[in-house]
Amino acid sequence: MTSETVTDAGTEQSVPAPIDLPPVGEEVNLDAYENYFNRELSQLQFNYRVLKQALDTTHPLINRLIFCCIFSSNMDEFFEIRVAGLRQQMKYGRETVGVDGMLPEQVLTEISRVAHEYIHEQYDILNNVLIPELEKENIHFVRRREWTPAQAEWVRNYFEEEILPVVSPIGLDPSHPFPRLVNKSLNFIVELDGKDAFGRETGMAIVPAPRSLPRLVRLPDEVCDGGDNLVFLSSMIHAHADELFPGMEVKGCYQFRLTRNADLELEDDLEDLASALRGELLSRRFGDGVRLEVADNCPEELVHFLLREFGLTERDLYQVHGPVNLTRLMAVGSLVDRPDLTYTSFSPSIPRQIRSKESMFDAMRKRPLLLLHPYENFSPVVDLLRQAAKDPQVLAIRQTLYRTGADSEIVEALADAARRGKEVTAVIELRARFSEAENLELASRLQEAGVIVVYGVVGYKTHAKMILIVRREEGRLRRYVHLGTGNYHAGNARLYTDYSFMTCDESIGDDVNKLFQQLTGMGKALKIKKLFHAPFTLHSRLISLIEREAAHGNKGRIIFKFNGLTEPQMIKALYRASQAGVKIDLVVRGICCLRPEVPGLSDNIRVRSVIGRFLEHTRVYYFGNNGRPEVYCSSADGMERNLLHRVETAFPVEDPALVARLREDLDTYLADNCQAWVLQPDGSYLQNQPGEGEERLASQLVLLERLTGKPS
Repeated sequence: MTSETVTDAGTEQSVPAPIDLPPVGEEVNLDAYENYFNRELSQLQFNYRVLKQALDTTHPLINRLIFCCIFSSNMDEFFEIRVAGLRQQMKYGRETVGVDGMLPEQVLTEISRVAHEYIHEQYDILNNVLIPELEKENIHFVRRREWTPAQAEWVRNYFEEEILPVVSPIGLDPSHPFPRLVNKSLNFIVELDGKDAFGRETGMAIVPAPRSLPRLVRLPDEVCDGGDNLVFLSSMIHAHADELFPGMEVKGCYQFRLTRNADLELEDDLEDLASALRGELLSRRFGDGVRLEVADNCPEELVHFLLREFGLTERDLYQVHGPVNLTRLMAVGSLVDRPDLTYTSFSPSIPRQIRSKESMFDAMRKRPLLLLHPYENFSPVVDLLRQAAKDPQVLAIRQTLYRTGADSEIVEALADAARRGKEVTAVIELRARFSEAENLELASRLQEAGVIVVYGVVGYKTHAKMILIVRREEGRLRRYVHLGTGNYHAGNARLYTDYSFMTCDESIGDDVNKLFQQLTGMGKALKIKKLFHAPFTLHSRLISLIEREAAHGNKGRIIFKFNGLTEPQMIKALYRASQAGVKIDLVVRGICCLRPEVPGLSDNIRVRSVIGRFLEHTRVYYFGNNGRPEVYCSSADGMERNLLHRVETAFPVEDPALVARLREDLDTYLADNCQAWVLQPDGSYLQNQPGEGEERLASQLVLLERLTGKPS
């Protein structure tokens, strides 16, 4: 598959080339490579949509800068995991062809081409749009050539007091080989002339920037003429590099950064997962190199020297006009006090149903509760656990933890419950990517409090979000359940959109109890009444429900909202449903391998991606069911890993009022004409724009006003 460049709304975006469509009436081969987009290239396009938010003037200026930084962070992870995985396939001769038919070598070549375009555009946006606009707001990144004498003197003092005592320059000679540099660390390659105190004439040195120091420092007001004045750590090191090599001439000093393979590989037959993971975390910092970022003024001979040292080629080289780690520019938000340039704060609402209730148990017995974070407060979930910890009628609490944080209120509530003598079990997924160290600390803290900690099932990440509380009431046991689409992390609940479902439905409580039995014990899969659960029934049941809609023909209706769609069998089922006349809308935030609106294949499928202030994270499966809608919320995306290789749940929302509420939320996303990007048959994304005379409708702002009362 080749690619070409198309123009969308005045910007160039790399997309797969248009396909040759079959003649009308000819049967479509659902297995044909051209019916699928490549997973990695689709991920890159999502990152690009995030970058484009930096140009969207409906976002406040500092948040536009943060979107630019988020793009960098996303690209880091993309290289650390996805590019590293492709390189591993080639290194060990395990190349596999995806449903799109592309080999790893082809994908890597295309990734390099597209990523270079996107990163070049990122620096163009930073240098020619964001920095000039910040200057107009009196926020300055003060370059070395612009320092006043007073500022230069302050920088010299800062260098001598804060940087010099902790920096470790490394001269390169036979006794000082090239150092093993930490993944994504800021470093400098320095050209030297002259001999040192021992008579060595190396000509070259490496200076790792101290990781303990901030990459961006605010100059004191007394050495500035007003406004917010920021200086890069790299500028300070550049300015005083000669002090690191006394008596020698520094001919040049250039930034670079190496991105390494950061994926963890653990065997399936481990005896002690926690111990093995601790060992792997140490190696993550020093995996194989996958990308080299270098300042664009670095001499060619030094660039090629670095490439040779890291075993990389020009395809892996990114020469940038600016700092090599833009993620650190996120610090601007905390270094300057400019609330007028950031999103207006809001108070998440609490539904009337629980506002006047002292007991969460009383509220849940009255009717099930559905919360949409961050518009609605996450505190009821915390309150449920706090009350359970203190309630003498509560006998047991069980919970899955994926990304939570060792210092969270939820962890404190679980520890408190255990100290009060309740039976508390936590199923902790240690392998939550980039949260492994935090989860090891979390496990230790809970164990010290007396919580029974298990690590799920080796080979299947426990990604389901479940709380089960067993309470004695009037001589019988009643189960209270929380099920969610997102993590038990209060910080994420302010930034991610996720549903929380709280119920004491007996069948759901029994199902969740059986799932915990499977996770903590051993035995055959137990029969589940209402929930779908991976890796056992979720995939097959979703396919079955899609096929049921197909049987309704043009009366069928499907709306899915999730973060990614890659699983081939689900895509094929959606293609068949489309061919049967079912109207299908997919709200897919990130990766989408399905090709929509292709005549004879997917005429009735529309795909959109919503990008805005909050990270869209809800997973909802809506089936029209011939006028009797069935709706499921889930922890699972439409991806192989979720549906086949993880422990996941999809739970029904049956209360008619809540079903109507979910449909209203979905319709809001489908009506979005500002924040939605529509996937085209050729693979490009076009951002929706209001038609002439049409009112702007941004789904996140509509939900914010609807659920919090805050004007949009």
